[in-house]
Amino acid sequence: MATTSDISRGMILKLDNNLYSVVEFGENKTARAAAKVWAKLKGVDNKRSIEKTWNSGESIFPVRVEKKSFQYLYKDETGYNLMNNETFEQIALAEEMIDAPQFLMDGSEVSVFINTETELPIGAELPEKIVVHITYCEPGLRGDTATRALKAATIETGATVMVPLFVDQGEAIRINTKTGDYVERVKE
Repeated sequence: MATTSDISRGMILKLDNNLYSVVEFGENKTARAAAKVWAKLKGVDNKRSIEKTWNSGESIFPVRVEKKSFQYLYKDETGYNLMNNETFEQIALAEEMIDAPQFLMDGSEVSVFINTETELPIGAELPEKIVVHITYCEPGLRGDTATRALKAATIETGATVMVPLFVDQGEAIRINTKTGDYVERVKE
């Protein structure tokens, strides 16, 4: 049994039979009243965002989650099909369970979070940064590196990313999957 002093960022909690991930937390102390612990929670299985306050020392119910490595295979009417890299077992996840599905490429590595109580997947995330190739963008302008002007570029997954003016079609770039932002060009 855990208490509010055990709360940490990223922890999965069970509240009202729903799972929530701790996004942010803190403690409010006043001279006259008992300390309170607050947390901003994001729904894992219902996509709701809520704020919750507990009295300091109150019991909370964390859920143990395992992070397993899977490989993305393909997408069909059942969802995104992934294969466990150790057991070769295949699972299908709905689009809302994956944090950045627009950046998935065949064979890419995906971390799947599995609830150890039910052995069911509760979500998946891509690596923070990935390398992709640009399939289409307007021609680049040589020497235009001083300004922070951006243009739209289509990458090999079909998603559109804003890139600097000097980036050309066919180049490899690194993007941040959490924000969808261009990070840097990659030499191949």
